Order: sequence, then C-alpha cells, then structure tokens
Amino acid sequence: MNWIPLEQLLLKLHTPRAVSAAPAIDLGAVQEQALSLAAALQARGVRRLAVHLEDAVELAVALLGAWRAGASVLLPADLQAQTRQRWSSEVDLWLTDQDTPLHQLQASPLAPAELDPDTCQLSLCTSGSSGEPKRIEKNLRQLANEVVALEHLWGADLGQAWIIGSVATQHIYGLLFRVLWPLCAGRPFVRRQLPFPEDLQRASRECPAFAWVASPALLKRMGDNLDWPALSQVRRVFSSGGALPAEAASGLHQRLQQWPTEILGSSETGGIAWRQGPGLWQPFADVRLSQDADGALLIASPYLPAGHVEHTADAARIAADGRFELLGRLDRIVKLEEKRISLPMLEQALASHEWVAEARLGVIEDNRAYLGALLVLSEPGLHALRNQGRRHLTQALRQHLAGHCEALALPRRWRLVRQLPLNSQGKLPQAQVQALLLAPRPQAPEVLEQRQHEEEWQLQLAIPPDLAYFSGHFPQTPVLPGVVQVDWALALGQQLLELPGRFAGMEVLKFQQLVRPGDRIQLNLRFDAQRQKLYFAYLNDGAPCSSGRIVLEASCG
Repeated sequence: MNWIPLEQLLLKLHTPRAVSAAPAIDLGAVQEQALSLAAALQARGVRRLAVHLEDAVELAVALLGAWRAGASVLLPADLQAQTRQRWSSEVDLWLTDQDTPLHQLQASPLAPAELDPDTCQLSLCTSGSSGEPKRIEKNLRQLANEVVALEHLWGADLGQAWIIGSVATQHIYGLLFRVLWPLCAGRPFVRRQLPFPEDLQRASRECPAFAWVASPALLKRMGDNLDWPALSQVRRVFSSGGALPAEAASGLHQRLQQWPTEILGSSETGGIAWRQGPGLWQPFADVRLSQDADGALLIASPYLPAGHVEHTADAARIAADGRFELLGRLDRIVKLEEKRISLPMLEQALASHEWVAEARLGVIEDNRAYLGALLVLSEPGLHALRNQGRRHLTQALRQHLAGHCEALALPRRWRLVRQLPLNSQGKLPQAQVQALLLAPRPQAPEVLEQRQHEEEWQLQLAIPPDLAYFSGHFPQTPVLPGVVQVDWALALGQQLLELPGRFAGMEVLKFQQLVRPGDRIQLNLRFDAQRQKLYFAYLNDGAPCSSGRIVLEASCG
C-alpha cells in the first residue's frame, strides 16, 4: 500500500487516491479544498479555529487547511451553549454545520507544502465523565506516530477495506481510526457516523471489503435481526470508548468467528494497549508502563510530549511479559464510615452474577452516606424479575455481594434500567449515575418510535423494568395494571390527538395477555371525533394484550 505520512498529505499526488463516496471524492480534491481553506483563513487572520463537522471528509479538509494556514484547531465535544461559552474566548472562528459553512471559506489556494509536525496543533476535549471537561493539547508528530503504529499492527489485515464508523470524529479514537489513519493508508472511509446497527449493516453491504470502528454502546446492541453471514466478512471490529461487556464480546466472537479488537486509551494518553478476547492487555509498541505506590498505571509513549509521563487513575497488575490486567479506577474509591470502598470492584462483582449485564454504583447522601446500584439486567435477570419479583432479585444480589464486601457497602437503593445512558463518547458521567439513583422510579413507558398511518397512531413502547406500578401489583409476579394501561392510552392520545378534555367512561374493555417488565409492546390509537371515543389496543409481538374504547366529553367552561 502506498503510505503517505500525515505531514505529507498536502504534497502533490502522482496517482489518484480515493477517499470517500456519496459524493465521491479523492485525495486530490481534498487537498485542493484544504489549500483553498488555508488561504481563506489566512486572509481573515484566523489563528485559532474551532471545528465541529459531522462529515469526516469535511473534517479532514478543515484540519489540513487550518494546519497549512498556521492555525491551531480545537475539537469541542459538542455544540451546546455551555460548551460554546467555555471556549468562545479561546477561538477566532467556529467552523461547524451550524455556523460558518466550509464552502464559504474559499480563496485562491495556497501552494502545496509539507506540514511541520511540531508546530501543527490540535486540542481535544475530554468528556467530563469524572468532572469538568479538560482541554488536551496534541501536535501533529504525536498523531503521526500513533497512525504509523496502527498501520504496523493491523494494516496487512485491513488491506483496502472501507472504514465504517459508529463513533464521532470529534474525539481521539474516531479521529485517528476514521479519518487520519485511513487518509495516510489510502483506505476509503464512510463520511457519516452510523450510530445504529442497521445503518452499519447497510453500509457494510455496499462495500467490497469493510472494517468497523465502533463503541461498546453499539456492539452490545447488535442482535439476531442482522444478516450475520454477510457481516462475517468484516476484516476487523475495533471497539473503544469504554469497557466492552464480556457477553457482547463473546456474542460477536460466535457470530463473526473473531474477537473484537478492544483499544484502551484516552485523549490524555493516546492509545495505550489492545486485546482480543478476555485475556490481558498488550501495550502498543514503544508504550512504556510503570506504576506508582498505589498501583496506578504510569504511561510514557511517543503519543505524548517528549519526557512526559502521564499519571492515570487506572489500577493494574502488570505481568512479567509486560501485558497487564486492569483492576478498576482509583478515582472511584469512596469512603463510607471511614472505610475505603472501590466502586469498580463492587461493579465487577455484581456483573459476575448471571442476572447482571452491567452495573454502576454511586454514593447517596441521606442523613448518612450509602451506596446505590444502577443495573442493566441480563436475559436470566429479566426472567428472574418477571417471575420472582423485584424484592427477590435485589435480595439475591445483595446476598451475592455479601461475599465481596462489608455490610456497609451493600447497596440500599436499586434502579433497574433498560440500558445505561452513555454519552456520545461512550462514557457515563458519574453525575448522571447520581441523578438516576436519586430519581423516583418511572411511571411511564419509554416511547421508542411513533408513526401515523392514516387515522391511526402506532407507538412502539418499552416497559421499564423498574416501573413503579409493578411493586404494588402482584409483587412476586409483576404485571402492568389494567388501569395504568388505560391511563397511558389516554395520556399518549392527548399528546398526539386533539381530544376533548375529560374522561367520561369505558366501553368493551378487554384484557387478554399480561404486560411484564422489559416487554416491548405496540400501542394503536384512533380517535373517533363524531362519537367522542378513543380506541386503543396494546399488542405484544402481534398478540393482543388489551383493548377498549375510552368515552370522552368536553370540559365545561
């Protein structure tokens, strides 16, 4: 393969080199656009550019153009008002899909030139998952060193595979794997982030060869509804941004006959290590690991400033051959009644139970401090909840944990969720964990999809496993009360249809099948304005659960 060093991507080409499609573009056109942008930035006197672009090709143009113009680049994590306010005094121009469009920044192109790897600057923003977001400074040399290392490791496996990504390019993992590495290697890449498994499948089918740059959030949602024989042609599956649950990794191994390649790293450190399967982590070449007195990993690497040692909060056990095992985050050790409690170790203990797919813990301050647990149940766990009830489930999990910790560390509050609410970087901020633990149990379904077909609305609903109404209605065999089903139909009907203001009665009410925790059901709604009646029907996989007519009347006055 004709490798082009990152700093030489703006030099004149001798042969065409595809970059992307829809619309198709080659590296020559990328160079022309970047050099035109560079001229426009210089004419405006822009020295500090903030960039947030969904199109990965446009991002490549923006980066190369800014560096050619001598401008530093900031990649904000998002475009929320607080983010803009935080960085507004530190940038001269925002180049985004919402602000100055890329096509408006054009001038007579500058001459092709090699970029200076030590003066071209890039700033990345951390997720803020453990506090205030931080700005991380990189130079082109550090980025170039990392893409070279990636090519040495996996370039031969990938060949001419198209790079298809589910992660954003605003962060180090997506930027390297979806944009900079493919550009240097001459591999085409899909322009847009594809956050859903069905989108990933569709794009893969359109490529003669393909590889995935994905996150645990996507990979653990890839179910049996996909065309796995076709997808098994994937050259390699990369995963980063958080821990990939062992169940998800094993499922991919069974379906694809390969383990996903997990990448350990961060904005601060760059890439640290990788692994396939449940074994130890293998450090990247030239990454040197050591530990402090508390067992935290210390990182020195060519992806960091020369002479700098990055002090992480990851506890580890380093084996004699240099590989290592992660033991959890030291910054998530809390004190309860003067006892040090490791939240990651308790989370690992919970996740070792067959009923638990994922677990996150947090501290609740209420007269005295105690732990709360946020759980995603496995299929056996959901079965236990449906057939033995919430109390039995939480008591069994407390008993399981009792073998791993003192009694004061046993969670006293439990919240069961369908999935962890990860952010765009695949992280779950601790503040979000605390908010979910403090929130009351839900009283409404989660609306997954809604569409109108002629005069009828069809809604796809997910029944929260922790619905408040389950506790008082057959607690050992939780079912959704009929009165709640009627109330939901009326409430959702009021949101979607122009209904009169007052409930007046029921007609032909039928209950045919139980609705249980974790069910996905369909609700059909139709309003007969002439008769002032709201028709509703709940279905589970096409089978009727309940139906009826709600009689309405206009409010007086």
